[in-house]
Amino acid sequence: MATERPLPNLWHATAPAAPETTQLADDLTTDVAIIGGGFTGLSAALHLAEMGIQAAVIEARMIGYGGSGRNVGLVNAGMWVKPEDLIATLGAQAGGRLLNELGDGPSLVYDLVDRHGVQCEAVRNGTLHMAVGADGLKDIQEREAQWKKRGAPVEVLSAEKAHALSGAEGFAGALLDRRAGTIQPLAYARGLARAALTAGARIYTDTPLVAAERRGDGWKLTAGRGTLTARHVIVATEAYGALIDGAPWRTQTQELTVLPFFQVATNPLPDDVAGRILPERQGAWDTGLVMTSFRMDQQNRLIFGSVGRLDAIAAGTHRAFAARSVRKLFPYIGDFRFEYWWDGRIGMTINHLPVMHVLAPNVVSISGYNGRGIAPGTVFGRALARHVTGDVSAIPLAESPITPDPWRNVKSAFYHAGAQAKHFIDGRF
Repeated sequence: MATERPLPNLWHATAPAAPETTQLADDLTTDVAIIGGGFTGLSAALHLAEMGIQAAVIEARMIGYGGSGRNVGLVNAGMWVKPEDLIATLGAQAGGRLLNELGDGPSLVYDLVDRHGVQCEAVRNGTLHMAVGADGLKDIQEREAQWKKRGAPVEVLSAEKAHALSGAEGFAGALLDRRAGTIQPLAYARGLARAALTAGARIYTDTPLVAAERRGDGWKLTAGRGTLTARHVIVATEAYGALIDGAPWRTQTQELTVLPFFQVATNPLPDDVAGRILPERQGAWDTGLVMTSFRMDQQNRLIFGSVGRLDAIAAGTHRAFAARSVRKLFPYIGDFRFEYWWDGRIGMTINHLPVMHVLAPNVVSISGYNGRGIAPGTVFGRALARHVTGDVSAIPLAESPITPDPWRNVKSAFYHAGAQAKHFIDGRF
């Protein structure tokens, strides 16, 4: 992966300090080796440790380096696709189970936050899926009907009610999902890491995996300045799986199209202004073709995001678009400035559903969160932990072969260029 420019990331500025970790520098043995220190890997480590199973995480950079430290922080239920579309793809039994487990995903997240005292600005007042125009309203009405058939506490709000709960202008309505909420994502990842360490797991940072050798019924992994021998390996790298050139078990990234997403955060807003924007502190995103999101943090900063990468060429266009959008959505906002801006990558599969692979004997991976990293990552981490301890029914996905998408690079480039072009035009003409 190309070297990234360091960007001022709000989550890094406001999260509690990460627990102390070191680079792997010895030859160690464990029951389960976990590659990746994000939501999935840390959830797996925590749940394994709580079952009394030795687990060790090796992370190439730092805890939450990838999507877990760049996430919007919306703890959503389910997946991006509508429930009936998911059922049509996976079948009634498998699809129904996945919907049930991911529908309960936010409950698992907030339970872990409460049980382990994770300080991550957790708010569980729901999320708002904002409808853009008549087509957007139709979309959220279909989602409401399909989720209500499954007993989910969702409700389509009128334009007036959507305005009252969001403080934003111009939307035709909103879908309120009371299962969901918001967190400070990097703080949550660091809290999971601290809980996993307390439970007995080991975590090694600045420890990239560079080689893997089959040893009997297990694996000897060369990472950092040492080795880690384990019977089972969980690969939990998602859209950042190609971070280390030449590392083993990267082929699953060939089926992920990278959707770049950036965020900007304002200075803390005056109380009278901040009180009008998402007064109940739901997180929000819209149905637009080029999606945007907005939420508040506990310091009264407005955080706005959209598709795009903040590289040297596009950063100015995206930040100018963000400023115009914020003024249009919240015309009463007054003077503000962006104090933080950062970007990340979302791993998209062709059908927008996650996939589970056995990459080699005793090596398992789940990826393709399609923008839903927090709750699914936590749920799948727990499922992977149970799977490697012998519960063959733990993962609510069937194993599938890796199916590389030959157009992934073209589509990623299109998303980046298309978002840049749209953001240049929007609000100017």
